[in-house]
Amino acid sequence: MLALSQLSRDVLRSLREHLRPLIAYHLFFTLLASSLLLPAVAWSLTRLLGQFGRPVITNAELIDILMSTGGALWLLAAIGLTFLVLYLQQAGMILVAVRPRDNHVHLAFEALWSTLRRLPALAGLVVVQVGAHLLLVIPVAYALAWLYGAFLGGLDPYYVQRVRPPALWQFLAIAGPLVVVWASIAATLYFRWILALPLVALEALSPRAALTRSHRLTHGRKGPIAVAVIALLLVIVALPFLASLLFDRLFTPMLWWLPERNAVLAPATLAYLTAYVLVTLAITFAGIAANALLSACLYLRLAHREPRPAAPPADAHPGRLAWAVELGVVGFALAQAWLIVNSFELRDEVTIIAHRGSSMVAPENTLPAVRRALEDGAHYVELDVRLTADDQVVLFHDRSLARLTGDPRRLGELTREELAAFDVGSWFGDAFVGEGIAGLDEALVAVRGRSALMIDMKPDPGREVALVEAVIATLEEEARLRRACREAADDVAAAEACGEPEVIGETRLATMSPTLAREAKAREPGLRVTLLAQLVLPGTLDRRGFDALGLRHNRISDNEIRLARHYGYEVHAWTINDRARMSQLIDLGVDAIITDRPDLLAELIEDRRELSDGGLLLVKLRNWLRS
Repeated sequence: MLALSQLSRDVLRSLREHLRPLIAYHLFFTLLASSLLLPAVAWSLTRLLGQFGRPVITNAELIDILMSTGGALWLLAAIGLTFLVLYLQQAGMILVAVRPRDNHVHLAFEALWSTLRRLPALAGLVVVQVGAHLLLVIPVAYALAWLYGAFLGGLDPYYVQRVRPPALWQFLAIAGPLVVVWASIAATLYFRWILALPLVALEALSPRAALTRSHRLTHGRKGPIAVAVIALLLVIVALPFLASLLFDRLFTPMLWWLPERNAVLAPATLAYLTAYVLVTLAITFAGIAANALLSACLYLRLAHREPRPAAPPADAHPGRLAWAVELGVVGFALAQAWLIVNSFELRDEVTIIAHRGSSMVAPENTLPAVRRALEDGAHYVELDVRLTADDQVVLFHDRSLARLTGDPRRLGELTREELAAFDVGSWFGDAFVGEGIAGLDEALVAVRGRSALMIDMKPDPGREVALVEAVIATLEEEARLRRACREAADDVAAAEACGEPEVIGETRLATMSPTLAREAKAREPGLRVTLLAQLVLPGTLDRRGFDALGLRHNRISDNEIRLARHYGYEVHAWTINDRARMSQLIDLGVDAIITDRPDLLAELIEDRRELSDGGLLLVKLRNWLRS
């Protein structure tokens, strides 16, 4: 009989009794993985990805690649190599748990060597076990892609997200049950084969024999096994949240009580971060070890009717090396904390870019939104532009007029004169009834002498170059008008109101197409071009063809910031309307934040400027912990 309470006690007692050798093995394996296994995996996958010969910028491009033959093979390789590393780690911990010895370090090294000797069998198990689950998911993925194309393929994605038309609910109504059926079959297969890994590790069975024996041992017991596995998963997921809550509610407030002097704050911050790193390492280790011990306990109960691994002998000793390893963990945590404290730049600035104007308080891509963005302190006003049927550049995001006007026609099919009849303000509120589709030329007039534009180009297929040429022509005409205005000005104030005559130099162009970014730079080298991206996979992007990389805010990492500094471009984060997240991104080192709430970002920047060095250090610490 498999009782959750009994299994929990077995796992906890085993963790306590085998703690030292498990820690030693975990550290040795982590060292091996970080120095050899993971770099080899990353190198091989990067080389495979490089065979596609094009960067991955949008989600649609990623899906297209993964749906291709080469993309599917790359995905299989990535998943297989990742699971192989995980299987190696789990197999070693299982070997540690069931082999009591009197020297912890010796046991850890022995388990590591035994695991590496079983590498071919473990690789075969990954191919069969993980491959079976992938065979289940691939047809489901293709079915979902076909359903998406059938129901939503002809609609603008932004329209689908904002309006949620009936076609979206029809898609979900069919796709939902399909996903549930797949999840049920996959879960049944997973619990049927849950003992395959310990069987390969402990009995040296072949992958096929291990899967067959696992099925026999788990027959009729999948329900209790599922309860145990899910309960453990919930505990593992809950631990980081509980630890964060404990620090936020108990320890973090203590930092705020300290005097605003760096001589006091720096050591306190160092101690706080050291404790936080140690807790994080402990939680990570506990989750990995508990999962391995659950497999070992299940194996012993079902295969040998033993309640748990035997305890080590009473006279088991850790040895000096084990003490050194554990002290090394503390030293590592202290070093990490020191690096974190010294990585904080106390004073920093960020450019405010208003997304489609102040689009939270005025209809997007309209002149009222532009004017409100200027009042809210935006350094740049980001606007989407499209080309009309008569090659005029107007402010509009979607390909079709459906979301804002209810008209299903595409904007590129109509002339600017025809578009003037449409109302794109009434959907937002009565105060904006009758607001029309503005031209880029009008937006340039609105920001004269007060701000500048970031122009996000939204070309229709086949008209990419035409849009670039039309935008550059509009900028050149605005430059001519500003120079004429300055020549006619009576005084300095009037001349400044005419705006900067070097319009090309102060304007930013944005696009999601690397090709279009290069085209724009080739035609007008003075333009500052921002390449926008949903995600960038390693090794796929030439990082020398643009002036800034605009990334979705949850895709920005320390590594992206390091790459930007190395290649000399800026990092722009989009689209953030949460004050806490804005603060985090400033501390991460982004150069610009694109937001629907420029007033909120301007207020945050001003508040940070008024803080003392000590207060700002604590803000940065809090943001680091939250991230």
